[in-house]
Amino acid sequence: MTHEQIIHDPNDTPRRSSGSATPTLPGEQLPEDANEKSLQLKNDATSSDPDVLIVDWDEANDKFNPKNWSYKRKWAATIVVSSFTFISPVSSSMIAPASAQVAQDFGITSSVLIAMTTSVFVLGYAVGPLFIGPLSEIYGRSRVLQLSNLFYLAWNLGCGFAQNKGQLIAFRFLAGIGGSAPLSVGGGVLGDIWKAEERGQAIAIYSLAPLLGPVIGPVCGGWIAERSTWRWVFWSTSIIDVIIQISGIFFLQETYAPYLLEQKAKKIKASLDSEKGAVKHVRTIFEDNDDRHWKAIFSKALTRPFAIFAHEPIVQLLGVYMAFLYGIFYLFLTTLPVIFSKIYHQEPGIAGLHYIALGLGLSIASQTNARYMDRIYVHLKNKNGGVGEPEFRLPAMLPGTILLPIGLFLSGWSAQGHLHWAATDVGSALISGGMILTFQSIQTYVIDSFTLHAASALAATSCLRSFAGFGFPLFAPAMYNALGYGKGDTILAVFAIVLGCPAPWVFWKYGKRIRMSSRYAHKKQTK
Repeated sequence: MTHEQIIHDPNDTPRRSSGSATPTLPGEQLPEDANEKSLQLKNDATSSDPDVLIVDWDEANDKFNPKNWSYKRKWAATIVVSSFTFISPVSSSMIAPASAQVAQDFGITSSVLIAMTTSVFVLGYAVGPLFIGPLSEIYGRSRVLQLSNLFYLAWNLGCGFAQNKGQLIAFRFLAGIGGSAPLSVGGGVLGDIWKAEERGQAIAIYSLAPLLGPVIGPVCGGWIAERSTWRWVFWSTSIIDVIIQISGIFFLQETYAPYLLEQKAKKIKASLDSEKGAVKHVRTIFEDNDDRHWKAIFSKALTRPFAIFAHEPIVQLLGVYMAFLYGIFYLFLTTLPVIFSKIYHQEPGIAGLHYIALGLGLSIASQTNARYMDRIYVHLKNKNGGVGEPEFRLPAMLPGTILLPIGLFLSGWSAQGHLHWAATDVGSALISGGMILTFQSIQTYVIDSFTLHAASALAATSCLRSFAGFGFPLFAPAMYNALGYGKGDTILAVFAIVLGCPAPWVFWKYGKRIRMSSRYAHKKQTK
């Protein structure tokens, strides 16, 4: 068997066209006849070196390949990962309605520090993936996800016992680092277990979790703060997370193919070490094609996102705009309680219900876009002679760039003029709807453009947007105190118009030209 006989689909797990050694999972005993089968594999080795044995899946339908798991097993992993992805964003914003109680207990008078108690969690989202992503490639997805969740659980629980503002801010930041794992690794789990033609529904559930989390969190947090104390905001989420962690222990098995095959290769090598004339080297198909040493993995994972951002104008432009959108979103998450408590004089529980408006905008817009984005892409592809282009993902960006400034104008001036709270809620719904339409268009555009390096390109944009999500709420109180909500949101709306409205036209007209000059982007047209 030669190298050319390896079947390697870039969107799927590499597999062998003929038999290999009996596969084993971590912790599973190698069968008694493993030596004989491993020696048979020696003759089929894909390396030209007779002393090297290449380990791969047995066959296309190898049951130990996560893509060949049963649907029940796949959905169990999907639901657990989606649960991890839900509980972390809940914590990111749940404290917002209770921030006044926190400020009173700790004697915080600075509006910047009050906002930081909420937004510092998102700063952890910017730092965590830089290390958690590489760790998942070395130690596997499941182990890293669950250990990171335990790290999040410990510090989130500690937030409830914080005795001063310094402890609370530090514990929130550390909890955010652990909570970033499902957002950076969870998508990889779905890619590991679902084939391309099967994963649509799973991704729909997974992607909805981080959208609803920041909305449901403040709704619950408002009532908890009103009926109890702000400390129960953290203790209640910790209790739910314990339940999710227990489900992960039972239902979230390892899915990362390179890690699984490494464990298989180690068992085969151990069984061959005592034999005379056995192969000298045993490695996996992934090691044959790439360097799986931890130093190589970390160096690539840590540097490639920054290299892409430094050298790719298209990522710089999209990253800045995504950061602006994410900043506005967290700005509203932290300022809505102030608007409805000071202007509309509502208690924290009732004020928290207004986050439902953000949730409705997110859900309606995202589900509508999910239904029509692929249809529009296919229509434009057919008009283009059957050739697809990443720019065909941009049409949904157009209504998003229009809805966002309209929502900012409506929300700001409704609050400024003390109009009925429903008008402010409608503005909030338009803001979140416009944001998610633009977000989904940009993300799919980046994925289609960079294909092989899409994860690094998305990491570059997500790091920048997390910094914006941390920073925007810090200057919001000073801006609104000086200008009021009407003029303050008008400034944001003007930026949204200047940055956003030309974007769909610019990328539609010049996007392909920019991609063709890229060192990382996928330059071939998609049939």
